[in-house]
Amino acid sequence: MGEEGTEGTVHLLCLAASSGVPLFCRSSRGGAPARQQVLLLGLEELTNISNVERLKKELRASYRLIDSFLADSELIGDLTQCVDCVVPPEGSLLQEALSGFAEAAGTAFVSLVVSGRVVVATESWWRLGTPEAVLLPWLVGSLPPQAAHDYPVYLPHGSPTVPHRLLTLTLLPGLELCLLCGPRPPLSQLDPQLLERWWQPMLEPLKACLPLGPRALPAGFPLHTDILGLLLLHLELKRCLFTVEPSGDKDPSPEQRRCLLRSFYTLVTAMHFPPEPGQQEEKVEDAAHRAQVPRACYLVSGTEEPGTGWRLVALQLGPRRLLLLLSAQSPSHGLRSLATHTLHALTPLL
Repeated sequence: MGEEGTEGTVHLLCLAASSGVPLFCRSSRGGAPARQQVLLLGLEELTNISNVERLKKELRASYRLIDSFLADSELIGDLTQCVDCVVPPEGSLLQEALSGFAEAAGTAFVSLVVSGRVVVATESWWRLGTPEAVLLPWLVGSLPPQAAHDYPVYLPHGSPTVPHRLLTLTLLPGLELCLLCGPRPPLSQLDPQLLERWWQPMLEPLKACLPLGPRALPAGFPLHTDILGLLLLHLELKRCLFTVEPSGDKDPSPEQRRCLLRSFYTLVTAMHFPPEPGQQEEKVEDAAHRAQVPRACYLVSGTEEPGTGWRLVALQLGPRRLLLLLSAQSPSHGLRSLATHTLHALTPLL
């Protein structure tokens, strides 16, 4: 896009995902680069360009990450700005092993990631700011399979000009141990003996994490048979659970389910629910209106006639917001009750 101004033509290039998340931004007059670029190249390299050809080559490092945002991802953190998580069946054992390993490795920022979703993490990792808390697991999920990575990264919020190291170690195919650190520890220090000491006893709990990528919830977790997909957000912790696996043998397809839930999230966030914690202070008139904002809403995709149209319902209680995609057989008059029961069942997990 070109724009004529007092200083001549301005050239602006912007690439965005269908959710509206900026993936690449560059203007001939400067401006803020997209956070994905900052994560991999640093703010200084992107704002003070001394060699355009070199920058073009370095930008190739962001291609896989950008491609993962453009693809039909099973993640939703790009839209919600909450960390995609899963609930492991042996979470306390994995958390204990992770804390012990972090202390032995000499870094406070450690997490276990399956298919781009956080299984467990240290307290310091959870305290990472937005957007790096969302981008780092997403980056790990986009990297090519490899036994280990030693990857330089910048933190768009916490450290946009000074690089850190993202170390990843593959414990099982698709299951990565991630460390965010400075110059130490060297990758060579994380020898097989250290990994075996902490993770060999956890082999079975680790294996149980592998199916959690698309499913998010432990096997056998009781969900109503009408539920085709769900999104649970904890707005204060900035974490979410997202799955379209329930009743996988029914229509619509997983891709359609994800699309329906993403579109419904965008709708209810913009129109039906108040600003999330931490956002800009409300105006006085907005605060007065807040008491009238509904805590539940539903939508029928198609006709409301019995047996037709997918049901979508959203419910917010305290810091938790639940969105459900339900089959056409689910009666409209029972949607709020079903959502409330489901939210109460999911509350201990997030």
